[in-house]
Amino acid sequence: MNKVQWVILVSLILTSAVSWLVLSRQPDNESNNVMMRAMMVYDPLSISLFTITWTVGMAAMMFPAIVPMVLLYNRLIGGSNNSARNQADEGLMVQANPKYDSKRFSLKLILFVSCYLAVWALTGVALLLGWSIPMNLLLAGSATQQQIINTIFGVVLILSGLYQFSPLKTKCLGYCESPMSFFMRRWRDGVWGAIRMGTYHGLYCLGCCWPYFLLMVVLGWMNVLWMGLFAAIIFGEKIWSRHGIWIARVTGMGFVIVGLFTSLGIITLQNTPVMNNVHSSGSDNNNGNTINHSKSNDNKMTNMKGMDYIIVSNGSSESRL
Repeated sequence: MNKVQWVILVSLILTSAVSWLVLSRQPDNESNNVMMRAMMVYDPLSISLFTITWTVGMAAMMFPAIVPMVLLYNRLIGGSNNSARNQADEGLMVQANPKYDSKRFSLKLILFVSCYLAVWALTGVALLLGWSIPMNLLLAGSATQQQIINTIFGVVLILSGLYQFSPLKTKCLGYCESPMSFFMRRWRDGVWGAIRMGTYHGLYCLGCCWPYFLLMVVLGWMNVLWMGLFAAIIFGEKIWSRHGIWIARVTGMGFVIVGLFTSLGIITLQNTPVMNNVHSSGSDNNNGNTINHSKSNDNKMTNMKGMDYIIVSNGSSESRL
């Protein structure tokens, strides 16, 4: 690699490392409060704060895995070796090598990565709304909340696991682990081409990895431990060329098994933020994994057996999230 490619590599890894540091230093209660408010209120400020936090998480998790794609794009646009573009596919990308313009090159590379990240930012908002709205409506005031949660979590895990064996997963992963194949099929010149290819790369990556991020919703949004585990799986899938699909399938088998156990109530996963209205009685009522704390006009966070709750009091009633 030449100097430009080293700068790109260090920039991506450094951005990822800083993002991990920011997430690890953020207090759990502060992070959870941002998520909980976004899932309850849906106001622009809450959604914006959530989107920022989510995007930082995506940079932390995904940037190491896209290094080969970005470095190859750097070569193809003439940043390091113009002949590489001709070698990729003479019928598709052969053209006179343009005079090198560092500003234009930097703009195209930044747009490529930014559009990729924008796809994941929008995905976070879609997951937030698509998960929290039906869950809040479904579980509000339910007396059998944990049973319903176990069933829903089990179904999500099973579907996520089965997707790992689907043709769409295989196709999307093929483009992600083989950057040359991606550019041969999706190559476009110029600034607009950088925008389109960055978006396409984000969509292929979404098609490859969406089960992991759906499960992040189930397991507790920005939990650093789950993020680290899924980031390692994604990195292995994308970097281990032609064999990453086996990582995906082994992971899928694990999801299906855990999903079956969860549906049957054998195991209970971390509870995600959902509405559960309970009456204030001034006393504690413990029943299995259900823990009710009644205090008037008090918002607080409870952490027990790995499950995060927020209790929001309003007059004579409380909403536990």
